[in-house]
Amino acid sequence: MLADLQFVGIDVSKERLDVRLHPSGKPLTVANTPAGFGSLKAKLQRLCIAAIGLEASGGYEKQAADFFATAGFVVYVLNPAQVRTFATSLKIAAKTDALDAAVIARYIATARDVLMAYQPDPARDRLSALAAQRRRLMGEAKEITSLLGTTTEPLLKRMHNRRLAVIARDVAELEAEIKTQINTDGILSQQAVRLLSLPGVGPVLTATLIADLRELGHIGAKQLASLVGIAPHARQSGKTTRSGKCARGRKSVRDVLYMATLSALKAKMPHLYPFYKRLREAGKPFKVALVAAMHKFLTILNAIMRDNSEFRHSH
Repeated sequence: MLADLQFVGIDVSKERLDVRLHPSGKPLTVANTPAGFGSLKAKLQRLCIAAIGLEASGGYEKQAADFFATAGFVVYVLNPAQVRTFATSLKIAAKTDALDAAVIARYIATARDVLMAYQPDPARDRLSALAAQRRRLMGEAKEITSLLGTTTEPLLKRMHNRRLAVIARDVAELEAEIKTQINTDGILSQQAVRLLSLPGVGPVLTATLIADLRELGHIGAKQLASLVGIAPHARQSGKTTRSGKCARGRKSVRDVLYMATLSALKAKMPHLYPFYKRLREAGKPFKVALVAAMHKFLTILNAIMRDNSEFRHSH
């Protein structure tokens, strides 16, 4: 019966899972180990479970999410910032593991219609880990390159140059492995072919979209833009209307899309440059026009993935 439906919130730490059911409020605690997962599964299977929610916790949630999704439960891996905002709306200022689990359970009970269920995908997970490491190394290289410009000490210069050489080799190795991971997986390789058919899309953007924007092609363009953080949200109250403001979103995707859009505009790609040019000629500031071009770029990519088709070049 609907009255018996329970939503499960799990707060994940390195050692344990703090669990709270909603609306019953029943608390549980198990170890963050396969044995603990099995114990919790046995208890939940005796109940009528609608869904399970876990916050993304730096990877500590991964094993539990995979286990319960494979066991047949509907699982959501949640953005901690969204859960915290929800807690604030409920005037919950305190923060404990047990309280966080209760908030997670209430959140999925309220918002599950707009959430995307988690599905284990080892190939995509590995690709995401490789891409994340590449980003970290590129960030380190940028920082060291900046230091080189201000360092006069010969020893430090030699150390910086040696480190840059190591980073360059590691990045090359990662990029080769990313390419291999995509090419050896049938689904990922088909998605890559479709994305690369659009002028301005290169290997880095392709890998980032496949790994870190799994909703691409599965949700609407406006929702996707909001997910990435390039959708200006309306700000209106009474007679006051302010310009829309972008907020939050997936920085890893947004940063790569930003650079890809700049490159596409510099090359005057026909699917983006005329649109961007019209906005600039209409008096739109550079940043506003650029974000709009990013939005359009993402919309085209979403349509390509949604329709399982390659980009059709206009002549």
